[in-house]
Amino acid sequence: MGPSPAPKPALTLGPFAVAADGTLAPRAPGLSPAIRFAWRGRLCEARLQEGALRLRAIAGRIPSTAEPGADRHFTARAVAALPAEMPEGWQLRLTPDHRVALERQEAPRTTAVSLLAEMVRFALALDPHLERLEGVGAR
Repeated sequence: MGPSPAPKPALTLGPFAVAADGTLAPRAPGLSPAIRFAWRGRLCEARLQEGALRLRAIAGRIPSTAEPGADRHFTARAVAALPAEMPEGWQLRLTPDHRVALERQEAPRTTAVSLLAEMVRFALALDPHLERLEGVGAR
């Protein structure tokens, strides 16, 4: 006898399937569903990926040398110092277009309620880092 078919979700919430116990999963195998939101004008994302919840924010951008009045080296030094100040489990990534992405990954069991709570916790913990980046011109 083959494996049992996956249980039908109780409902769908955007790209997520929601089980009767509230657990979220991709609506289809192989997908990485995400909810995008903005915090203080920054693009943020909560994504279910490989069984974990990944939270990400584009926190700022290192200015180009072509931008008048921009002190690229000062900003780059401040960005380089950020990882030592970030909460445990957070990562800083610099994108190819010099945007600063702050990320963290959470435990795999995610319910609709815990997803919302993690998005709020992430946004609130992001605030001091956004202020620091704004202070050095990485907007």
